[in-house]
Amino acid sequence: MLKSRLILAFLCLCPILAAAQKTDLPGSADHPMISRYPGLVITAYSVKDFDAFTFPLGKLNPSSSKFAKSQVVEGKVTRIYYEYPEDRTSLEISRNYETALRKSGFSVLFTCDGEDTCGFGDIRLTSDKPERWWSLPRQLSAKLSRPTGDVYVSIHIYGNLHGIQLDVVEPKPMEGGLVTVDAAALDNDIEQNGHTAVYGIFFASGKAEVQQESEPALQQIAKLLQENAHLQLYVVGHTDAVGSMSSNMDLSQRRAEAVVKTLTGKYGISPARLKAWGDGPTSPVATNKTDDGRSKNRRVELVEQ
Repeated sequence: MLKSRLILAFLCLCPILAAAQKTDLPGSADHPMISRYPGLVITAYSVKDFDAFTFPLGKLNPSSSKFAKSQVVEGKVTRIYYEYPEDRTSLEISRNYETALRKSGFSVLFTCDGEDTCGFGDIRLTSDKPERWWSLPRQLSAKLSRPTGDVYVSIHIYGNLHGIQLDVVEPKPMEGGLVTVDAAALDNDIEQNGHTAVYGIFFASGKAEVQQESEPALQQIAKLLQENAHLQLYVVGHTDAVGSMSSNMDLSQRRAEAVVKTLTGKYGISPARLKAWGDGPTSPVATNKTDDGRSKNRRVELVEQ
């Protein structure tokens, strides 16, 4: 039976000289499931209750900044950046983590060593600013399947910086019910401004399928249209600026079409009253430099025809 904490069976338990030991970043801590390799020091730390993380499952192409294969996982993301002693090698540390993870039931999804197999370049693993995929890297992507929920682990070792980036993702659905939509408020916005933004329609990262949590918002949009029989709307999809312009334009169009399809197919709204349109990242309402700004830019707008 797996214990609640993964105790790494390190091959080399070398004594650490207290005088030479740096101190961890205040407020940081190891992940409850994964202990650290001896001698590591935390220099950066963050926990996000809900975010999307791109797990590398293949080589990174420096010209496109995309992996040959990857998997996007959404949920709680814990990121810990460690520095390791100069007398330790990236190979030694990588082998220890891999051995410990395998012994604890993890399946290794992908490993690579050096630029020939890992690639290099600028990447974006989470919703944060692009991260540098440094030269001389080692990467390990693993997954633990368990009844209480899967756990994904990414360990990236920057050999030329003596640094380790550990990302642990615990998948979970986004907390719903935080944004409410009211038909009367939508009607008032359209009457006053000719358009209104709807933030209660949800999609998985990079996908165009309307999620179940969107039903309350869609019900209110349907109510708006049912109570205003002559109202015709453009249903406009908007994205943040993460990714290429072409992919965002395509995604926003497909999301708008998915909303129209749901309103006409499930709620009986006449297709003649709705037209889908994708604006991608071209009409932001906030900066794309912050998480909060990007979340405001990801929206569906109803525009009066």
